[in-house]
Formats: sequence, C-alpha cells, structure tokens
Amino acid sequence: MAQALGYLKETASQTAGPYVHIGCTPNFTGIHGVYDKDLGSGSLVNDQTRGERITIRGQVIDGAGTPLKDALVEIWQADADGLYNSPSETRGKADPNFFGWARCPGDMETGEFVFETIKPGRVPFRDGRLMAPHVTFWIVARGINLGLNTRMYFSDEEQANAEDPILARIEHRVRVPTLIGKREGNEVRFEIHLQGDKETIFFDI
Repeated sequence: MAQALGYLKETASQTAGPYVHIGCTPNFTGIHGVYDKDLGSGSLVNDQTRGERITIRGQVIDGAGTPLKDALVEIWQADADGLYNSPSETRGKADPNFFGWARCPGDMETGEFVFETIKPGRVPFRDGRLMAPHVTFWIVARGINLGLNTRMYFSDEEQANAEDPILARIEHRVRVPTLIGKREGNEVRFEIHLQGDKETIFFDI
C-alpha cells in the first residue's frame, strides 16, 4: 500500500567530518590492519602504462584563501587513447595497465594532494564532438554537505579547450580559467577554490 509522501521524513544531510578519512583512508589516519593499503592510494600507472606521465598537484582552498587540511580528493579519467577503464566502455579496450581512478587525502600540514598519472586522451561528448583532455575531480571535507564535482583541463591544450563542448557552455567566460590546470613540464598545478573571486566552477551531476 502506498504511503503518503510525508510519512517518511528525509534524513538531514551532514558534512563529511573526520569520519570520511577513517572510512576511506584508514591507513592514512593511523588505523592499520583494515586494508594493506588505502583503496585508490598510490599511482594510477605502472611501468607498462601507455601515455605521457604527469603529476597533478593542488590544494582545496576556502573563501578566506586558506588551504583545507582535511579534504579528500578523488579523480577519474580516460587513458591515453581516450578510453575508460570501465565495464560500460564500449568504444574499445582501455589500457589494462592504467587504473583510471585514485583517491588522495590532503596533506595534514599543507593540504596538498598529489596524483601520479598520465595525460588523458580526448573523449567524445554525447553528440560525437571531442572534448578536450580533462580529469574529473570529486571533493569532500568538513563544511561540505554534498561532494563537489569539477573538471581540470590543461593549459597546453588551448585549441582543444576552445573546441570543448562543456567549456563552450560556460556563460561567464571569465570563470573558464578556474577549470584550467597550469602545466609546467610534467607537473600540472590545479587549485580548487570553494568560494570567492576565484571560485572554481562545480558541476551538478
């Protein structure tokens, strides 16, 4: 029998708090013996992975300009050929030596997160147009009720970025740079600003 819509009340949302680290990265918090290593920790690549090696570094920064020291960041991305390591990938076989997903808690002193990965290939949008190379980010921390989703594009892909169908939909063009990781050599710097003049664009997905 159907119940009235108001019969069951929605549970109030809570911020991630310190428990997200205990549950997702117990070794990082000093709780050993649950997993040999924290799920998603370490490099996304091995010696056989195809593609250009890069290191992504950054911080999650609050509205006062202070890096958060308790943020947890996850990334996922395509391999060098633009294929995802996923059962739903139907365009071809992704590189078996590329994991495609990783998780990193921010350093408790500096707030910095670090990912050892490769530069992703271009992936088609749903209408077939190619998107520029990008990495998808998910961020949680105290004070964030729901995980935040954003993307990092690459500063050395100006032409591809100009053609990207997602970037083209951003009405306020002055905010596009908040999605661009600044590349110097094999390192890419990506700062995620939660508030303020430099607030990063977040996606409702």
